[in-house]
Amino acid sequence: MSKKNGIEALSRRAFLASAATVGASALAAPAFAQSALDTLINAPRRGNWDDQFDAKAASRTATAMVSNTPILGPQSVASAQQAIMQYQQIAAAGGWPEVNPGDQRLQLGVSSPAVQALRQRLAITGDLPREAGLSNAFDSYVDGAVKRFQARHGLPADGVLGEFTLKAMNIPADVRLQQLNTNVVRLQTFPEDLGRRHVMVNIPAAYVEAVEDGSVATRHTAVVGRLSRPTHLVNSKIYEVILNPYWTSPRSIVEKDIMPLMRKDPTYLEKNAIRLIDGKGNEVAPETIDWNGEAPNLMFRQDPGKTNAMASTKINFYNKNGEYMHDTPQQGLFNKLMRFESSGCVRVQNVRDLTNWLLRETPGWNRQQMEQVIATGVNTPIKLATEVPVYFVYISAWGMPDGIVQFRDDIYQMDGNAELALDTTAGMEQPVQ
Repeated sequence: MSKKNGIEALSRRAFLASAATVGASALAAPAFAQSALDTLINAPRRGNWDDQFDAKAASRTATAMVSNTPILGPQSVASAQQAIMQYQQIAAAGGWPEVNPGDQRLQLGVSSPAVQALRQRLAITGDLPREAGLSNAFDSYVDGAVKRFQARHGLPADGVLGEFTLKAMNIPADVRLQQLNTNVVRLQTFPEDLGRRHVMVNIPAAYVEAVEDGSVATRHTAVVGRLSRPTHLVNSKIYEVILNPYWTSPRSIVEKDIMPLMRKDPTYLEKNAIRLIDGKGNEVAPETIDWNGEAPNLMFRQDPGKTNAMASTKINFYNKNGEYMHDTPQQGLFNKLMRFESSGCVRVQNVRDLTNWLLRETPGWNRQQMEQVIATGVNTPIKLATEVPVYFVYISAWGMPDGIVQFRDDIYQMDGNAELALDTTAGMEQPVQ
């Protein structure tokens, strides 16, 4: 499918067919499609600041993207198939117009002919309500629609068409359809019964769901492995929580990071509470090591505490890759646009909420007891009374029972199309100037 530019490029026939998807199922009748199109065209006052501004519209639409329905569950495949039907119709009708603001920054308050193409683009996927019309004004309806689109694509819902929002918006409909088809196959590999209580880590979405009795009990932003050191897909069980964990540095970090740092600052290990332990469990003094030579064959173990790489918590599950979930002293990482920075392990925001949920069925442990132990700084391993299933999955496109369709960056390039890897790993989204 070729991309189209501007409102003129989208034919009435294509828009008529696509408009049927706005606010309705993918099987809407032609009469409804005509009604939807007429509603859009015959709403000339939309975008006039005197009577159409609704400051609450944006927050409502972004909040509506949050659901207690888990990504994995009995309705997952049916919801994905519903999304496929919707995008099949959109693609067959010619897709959506390309949004090309040029050098202009499209955001709330702007009036530009480019906003008409933006309105069409957002209306076709149901992000913009039909009654918003096709004016040039970037009003609160468009602001809310952009935020809704951003939320559906895992982008910061700020209502501004930045670099990555624009890239995601201009991915062709047939490519999105292909992505949905790829992911429904992945969803079909999971059983409907994943366990009464289970944890799911969705790698491309970089978030964690703790699910109980078919509903998301707690959801967490995460940091997962970078492309060169990916987090592995596993079906396993969480068997242990460690409060105030020790951190043992991998050999690669010793060679690439710690050795050069010790050459520059011989007090680095002391400042970071890292001890050298030999094969017999004895501590070795750092000053006895030649830091200009090869890395010593010693364990580099960091004591529990605020500077510990795992901070307060480590969550262990069975796997051959030595990966685990954990807390982090670098809380700012969770504010980044995309969070693919680890060496395979998964950092979890608000991990104590997850830990409290995991320990809830382990006698003797409640939130107060957990916090008291963390405050002592004493290393405390806790075996779960009942092991909790955990699923590390790669789902970059999925549907929900309410008809909302979600997409994420194909960070590991597993979806078969280079356009789906938006390179959003570089940092914060930059506005289009």
